Amino acid sequence: MPTLADVVDLLHGWYPPATADSWDAVGLVAGDPAAPVRKVLFAVDPVMPVAEEAADWGADLLVTHHPLFLKAVHGFAATTPKGRTITALTRAGCALLAAHTNADQAEGGVSEAMARALGLGDLEPILPAAADALDKLTVYVPAADADRLRAVLAEAGAGRIGDYDRASFSTRGEGRFRPLEGARPTIGTVGEVEVVDEVRVEVVLPRARRTPVVRAMLAAHPYEEPAYDVVELGDPGLATTGTGRIGSVPELSLGEFAARVADALPATAQGVRVAGDPSRPVRRVALCGGAGDFLLDTVARTDADVYVTSDLRHHPASEFVERQGPALVDVAHWAAEWTWLPVVEARLRAALGDTVDTRVSTVRTDPWQFRV
Repeated sequence: MPTLADVVDLLHGWYPPATADSWDAVGLVAGDPAAPVRKVLFAVDPVMPVAEEAADWGADLLVTHHPLFLKAVHGFAATTPKGRTITALTRAGCALLAAHTNADQAEGGVSEAMARALGLGDLEPILPAAADALDKLTVYVPAADADRLRAVLAEAGAGRIGDYDRASFSTRGEGRFRPLEGARPTIGTVGEVEVVDEVRVEVVLPRARRTPVVRAMLAAHPYEEPAYDVVELGDPGLATTGTGRIGSVPELSLGEFAARVADALPATAQGVRVAGDPSRPVRRVALCGGAGDFLLDTVARTDADVYVTSDLRHHPASEFVERQGPALVDVAHWAAEWTWLPVVEARLRAALGDTVDTRVSTVRTDPWQFRV
């Protein structure tokens, strides 16, 4: 049976907290990492009806998209809505974890789940996440010491490429040098030219690890004065994570596409609002799960025929439509983000098998109840 720490490690591996926006509050909110986890419930909002569902079902962990405490608090007494929610979960022995903007940007995250639900293919981020800055270290070492130095570089954090580690490239050659007066050469004699069978070892490393990797290399290298260089690598621009998604659908009219959106998302009082000619052809679709008006200017510069998001305000939407660019489809915030829940539930179930029960909350937490 997995522990809470095991489940948290899985979720953080898929949706790393370090990728969340600086203002966000994600990760484990409450719970004992050593406690066993038998049941995991997934929901968009950590509100009292969801906490009651978790307690009634006997959940050991509630995973929500929205954080319970987005702003700092000095207490959570049960005299407030948030206090009542966390109290109910704690009394039921249910831990709470939030995956918010870290889940928005990730592969298999909120925007990608919404895109898949709407039938989009050829997905790319609207705003690609910046790739981790990388360096390449090249060092020349006697052939007899090359394996040991490669191991030292790997232990220091070099040689990791995607799902591979200890990656390096080596070529053999001749190293030539003459030790001068005052030198204490490992190989050779002061005043005489020495030729050594050497290996050129090249590894990539995160730029943030440059100093510890170089220090480890210098400490392990047999030479008094190793020859090496560090080169900064450019961003290849191949990010698969980032904000929003843009993709393609077989050609539809805007009216037909809006109907597809309504069918794909959970029903809400708001429904689906559309700005644009119903007969307009739709081939390219941009979208952002949750509130996405901050991307309007970026979307206007893409080849999208329509932009799907939530919480569009009057003036930004009006000005956007006046540009005669993409059409707009505005959906309920909760409904857009709900599409992620079955995806993360299936992912966890596949990883843990029948060691845990998983469930997507059936409580509709969209705040709007009806329209007149």
